[in-house]
Amino acid sequence: TGDLISGLTLDSGIPAGSGYEYQWSLNGSAISGAIDATYTISTVAPGEYSVVVTSTSPQGCVSAPSGVFTVIQSGPPANIETYVTGAFEQTQTITVVNDGYGVYQYQLEPGAPWQSSAVFSNVPAGVVYTIQIKDVKTPNPCAGDETVGVQVINYPHFFTPNGDGINDTWNIRGLNGQETAKIYIFDRYGKLLKQISPLDSGGWNGTFNGQPLPATDYWFTVDFYEITTNGILIPKQFKAHFSLKR
Repeated sequence: TGDLISGLTLDSGIPAGSGYEYQWSLNGSAISGAIDATYTISTVAPGEYSVVVTSTSPQGCVSAPSGVFTVIQSGPPANIETYVTGAFEQTQTITVVNDGYGVYQYQLEPGAPWQSSAVFSNVPAGVVYTIQIKDVKTPNPCAGDETVGVQVINYPHFFTPNGDGINDTWNIRGLNGQETAKIYIFDRYGKLLKQISPLDSGGWNGTFNGQPLPATDYWFTVDFYEITTNGILIPKQFKAHFSLKR
């Protein structure tokens, strides 16, 4: 939102009541009303702050602009979006978009080191990844590190609908955010057996008209969109087959 999360107070180092007057400036321009020994920043206003101190004695000595404070704008990650490209390939690319004001490092878990790039290339399929994001703009990073879960787009090459609670249904993984994606499942002769959605937690249970189908290979097509980091939707279709095992 651009709202200030936390400000800070600049201190001239000369206590109030010591016989001096003060004038604070931002980037060389005097700040109206900023005439105290300290100045509290209460708006989003990074830049170079300085203070001129003037003696109230008859000599009226004036300091040179001093006490220069470099104030930076930083903060926790914000409005995180993740984009996956290379759907259904053995290695895919995950791109993170982060609107925060800080300087960030990213870590793809499990097993990867921290990196300054928000792009992870050659990501193996079949794993749910956790992306850690931290602000490193200052020696004491702002609180609010972000954790994002993301899954590359892939499909199970087999499933076993035997009621044991393990791999009992089949569905595409990683398309949870695409409500319009359509998945069609066919037998080897091209007969449509089932249409499912990637949002359907149940997926396909290996039946047709309530009757269990035999263990063999089945084919599918999936119509989906690949979303680019600038918001462009690219329609795509993928076809392959998988095995039903009993």
